Amino acid sequence: MTVKLGVVMDPISEITVKKDSTLAMLLAAQARAWTLEYMELNDLFFRDGVCYGRMRPLVVRDDRQDWFDLGESETRPLSQLDVVLMRKDPPFDMEYIYATYLLERAEQTGVLVVNKPQSLRDANEKMYTAWFPQCCPPTLVTRELSRLYEFLNVEKQIIVKPLDGMGGASIFRVNEGEANTNVIFETMTRHQRRFIMAQRFLPEIRDGDKRVLLINGEPLPYALARVPAEGDSRGNLAAGATGVGVELGERDRWIAAQIGPALRDKGLLFVGLDVIGDHVTEINVTSPTCIRELDAIYGLDIGAQLMDAIETLLER
Repeated sequence: MTVKLGVVMDPISEITVKKDSTLAMLLAAQARAWTLEYMELNDLFFRDGVCYGRMRPLVVRDDRQDWFDLGESETRPLSQLDVVLMRKDPPFDMEYIYATYLLERAEQTGVLVVNKPQSLRDANEKMYTAWFPQCCPPTLVTRELSRLYEFLNVEKQIIVKPLDGMGGASIFRVNEGEANTNVIFETMTRHQRRFIMAQRFLPEIRDGDKRVLLINGEPLPYALARVPAEGDSRGNLAAGATGVGVELGERDRWIAAQIGPALRDKGLLFVGLDVIGDHVTEINVTSPTCIRELDAIYGLDIGAQLMDAIETLLER
């Protein structure tokens, strides 16, 4: 099957080859002789209701010193592509949202966009957990300091985090009676002008924050447990955590079964669940990672599995 695939991503020149999931996807697509076209956010634009992209032919290699070549750019409607991978990293800000509108217009011409633009807007990675309360720890989203204090008084130890962050940035663990609590709450809520999320602190974080990957609603059999660095409570590789491969347990599969069908229905083809102990804490839909780590540990080719799913959807 001949497929023209475009990718929208952060600068490919700045990726970490051994860890980059987008590169794994592109290698898998190229292995099928699919045509690759490279774009960054600045390359997208509307003209009279049509979404265009300044596209550059892309060749990729699994080489840590020399991993890509780009050809000459050409501006064309995105409707000339079969599929677009939206792999721009957060922050999930207004610029990201505007980009989803551009891609949604391309989608309306028949382009398969992974993940679906409307669902990227609908499923905030923190907030979307509220649709599955049976899977989550006690959770509060608020701007009010008084509610945060009430929550802290009940739970004794909590995690507070922004709704638009990534990579463990601005995540705080707060203990009841801590002297800096008011400063943390004021700073995080910008003096009660910004919603934030608070969750019960889960001591199982010592065993790692598991990234469970789902392709079209179905979980892979293994997860990457990101074990926090000494003295830290953030299970993020970007924050110094160590990745350890683990098999999915019964509870992990139950969580995936609870959430997976909704993801499939919303056109969220590639998603990463963050699971600590028995609870899901985030549902990552923008640019989930950990493909390369799991491929290396278990000899998988997750990128190829994703391309299989894309191919099936294109054939419908």
